This record gives sequence, structure tokens and C-alpha cells, in this order.
Amino acid sequence: MMQRSTLLLLVVLIQGACNPANSQKAEEVEHPPVSVQQPSDQEEIAASRQTAITRAVSAATPAVVSINVIAVEQVAVRDPFMNDPFFEQFFGRRRARMYQRQVKALGSGFVISPDGYIATNNHVVRNATAITVSLHTGETMQAELVGRDEATDIALLKVDAGHPLDYLRFASSQEPLVGEWAIALGNPFGLFEATEPTVTVGVVSAVGRDFEIQERAVYRDMIQTDAAINQGNSGGPLVNADAEVMGLNTFIFTQSGGSIGLGFAVPARKVERIIAELKENGFVDRSYYTGLTGYDINEGIAKALGLESTAGLIVQDVGDGSPAETAGFQPYDVITSLGGEDVENLSGFQARLYDFRPGDTVEFGVIRDGKPLTLTMVIGRTEG
Repeated sequence: MMQRSTLLLLVVLIQGACNPANSQKAEEVEHPPVSVQQPSDQEEIAASRQTAITRAVSAATPAVVSINVIAVEQVAVRDPFMNDPFFEQFFGRRRARMYQRQVKALGSGFVISPDGYIATNNHVVRNATAITVSLHTGETMQAELVGRDEATDIALLKVDAGHPLDYLRFASSQEPLVGEWAIALGNPFGLFEATEPTVTVGVVSAVGRDFEIQERAVYRDMIQTDAAINQGNSGGPLVNADAEVMGLNTFIFTQSGGSIGLGFAVPARKVERIIAELKENGFVDRSYYTGLTGYDINEGIAKALGLESTAGLIVQDVGDGSPAETAGFQPYDVITSLGGEDVENLSGFQARLYDFRPGDTVEFGVIRDGKPLTLTMVIGRTEG
């Protein structure tokens, strides 16, 4: 395990003296001169340049890797005579042809254990047929895809380096502080493969950022940072000043294709949980069953039910013998929260469910006949 090291120069001065109460005949003892080596100007300058940031970077760098992927993707090739009435009368309606082609993708990752487990993004290794990992030392090796999770955009790789690897710890026991240092490490645009990662520094701009479901990925409770993150940084770590992983760099908002200071990372506590499941099972079990069906609330429904807003989800049906029925749900209940988190609409409800697993006990905030109440459900499992 990597430890932060701090150079501490401690100089202790000891003086010897005769006790005046002693006889004048007391022998004087000569002490040899104490030699204290003074630091050179260069050493002083070097020490003054060290900061919490440089120490964190030095500690984190050996565990950051670049990832090179060969993947297969489906490509639609448009027929030039498609939708042409003249050709359609002879050859019928023509469709775009689908082809497979190999593509190369680049990304980043970081080692999470000395035996070679590596965390990265699912979108970095999606459809991969070959994955190569490069360490900062220049070592390059093939990686095995242990498992991946589309919903959280997290993947787990494994390499056999033949020796223990430096790795990073997760800062999952504490929430990131808005305004604290945030250090992003990775391999932007694949420019620096098999060498030390690129480092950018900023702060934690916000926490708890939620987004709509995008291509099966549910980005919830994201960490926002202004540390520059660019293409190829995906999967790299966002670390704090203690060189602990706050989050896994995942995506940016951009108009130019480059960083504009709006980067987002999956928080460490979620990464650590998903990685543990992937390591154990190779997948994340989301075969949950509630027995609830519902729909969004519009202004008309809100007015009819005497609700103050359209936030929430109205229950349409409760399955017979379902976990929802056991929990006491009824049609026309309005679900306002799930697991302590507010529910804005059906999409938000579905996204919140992604955080739970079959067998979990979850509390629901509900409004029934204008009165708030709490219902507790044990999440069931889909049969088959």
C-alpha cells in the first residue's frame, strides 16, 4: 500500500551546564562539538516546492494506467439508391446495410489492489475483443474483462503483472467537500501511453448531480469538478489531497470537444460497491421486482389529488402478492421518495431503483389522501 511520505528535519540542541550548587572542585567536562549538517540551497528550494498536491500526485501516479482497446462495432452504410422511387419500382424498398468493423479506443484506469484489479469505465471497454493495459513504467500487458455494468458505467479488469502493483485506496468513508482540491489523472487523447499520466488540478465544484438516463447509463449523485478532463481521461481517478480516490472520471459537458471545466465522476462509494459485485459475480444483479406500476403526475392530477406540485409518481396498480402489496401500497398512492432520496418522476424512480438489489429493505415516502406516511418494502426478485 502506498503511504504518503513527508520529509521532516528535526534538529535538537542539547546544552550541558554545571550545577552552581556543586563544589568548585567539580571537574569540567568537555563535550565534543555537535555537527549539524545544514541543508543546501537546492534542498531548501526543493522542499519549498513540495505541496499537498505534488505529494498526492507522486503517490497516485504509479497506480494510474492507460488502456488501449480493440472493439467491434456495427456500422450502417446507407445505400445511395435508398428511397429513390425510380429504383424502388424495380428493386423494391432498399435498406441500409449493416457491417462490422474493428475500431480502436483509448481510455484510462487505476489499480485498486496489488494483485492487478483495475477500475475503469464501461464505455471504455464496451464491445472489446482485446484490452491492453500500460503502466507508467512502460510495462504493457493484456487485461481480462472481469465484468462491467452499463447502468453505472463501471468496469473491472484484471492483469497478471507477475509482481505486486501499486494501488489506490477509495475515500468512500467520507463525502467530498465542495471546494476541496480535486486532482484528475489519466491519458487524454491517448497522447502519453505507457508513461506517467497527465495531471490536472481543480476543486470539487458540486456533489449529488443527477442526470437523465443516457444510453442505459444512470448517472446519479455525480461529483462535479473543474479539473480539466478530456477524451481519454475516462476511467481515470479523481483523487483528493491524500491521494485517495474520490471518484471515477466519466464524462464532461462540452461544446468544443475539450474541457470547459464541467467534468463529472462517479463517487467512490458507488464505485467500490459495484466493483465488489463485479469481482464476485461478474455482473450486478438488478433482477428486482416491486409489483408497482405508475406514471408521472401532471397538473390536472396534482389538482385533483390536492397536491402542491407535480413531483412524484402516482401508483396505478399493485400486483397481487407482490412486495408492494405486502408493504401496504394502494392505487393512487403518490411516491415522493425512495430510500431517503426525492422522486421527481417515473424516470427518477427507475433510476433510484438501480441503487438497490433483490432482498434490500427500502423505505418509501408516500402521500395518501393528502397525508404523508412511510411504507417499508423488501425488494423482490424477478422470476426466471
